[in-house]
Amino acid sequence: MSTSQSSPTSPVLVALAWLLVGVPLAYGLWQTLVRASALFTG
Repeated sequence: MSTSQSSPTSPVLVALAWLLVGVPLAYGLWQTLVRASALFTG
């Protein structure tokens, strides 16, 4: 069996990946809260 050396992941790449997932997720949660509040406030 061979062992492969993996390079450490760049913090910039990790931050970019989190932004790619986090921004649409936060937007979707915000829209859900806004529309749900409309149900309860009339």
